Amino acid sequence: MTRLANLFAGLPSTATVDEQFSELLSRPGLRIERIVSTGQSSPPGFWYDQAEGEWVAVLQGRATLRFADTPEPVELAPGDFIDIAPHRRHRVESTDPGQTTVWLAIHFADV
Repeated sequence: MTRLANLFAGLPSTATVDEQFSELLSRPGLRIERIVSTGQSSPPGFWYDQAEGEWVAVLQGRATLRFADTPEPVELAPGDFIDIAPHRRHRVESTDPGQTTVWLAIHFADV
């Protein structure tokens, strides 16, 4: 059965405290999710170290990523995307507190 949905439906206001993660599609070796940030960042000292690869795009808003293996942060604006290799340590330095940031994240098994 085909299900029609919209990535921008039901967005929270920028006053929302918690980041929202919504799984859009899941298959063996593949997971697609929408992430909605309203000024959140990774906790101090925390690094993602994921076993799967991740392709992530910012659809709306702005975000800054930091990678453990590079000195400069990566700024993401609407339309920007990046492919993150498995076990590449990274963190979200910031998301825009003045507007809702919508991400599309595709997690995939590295085969």
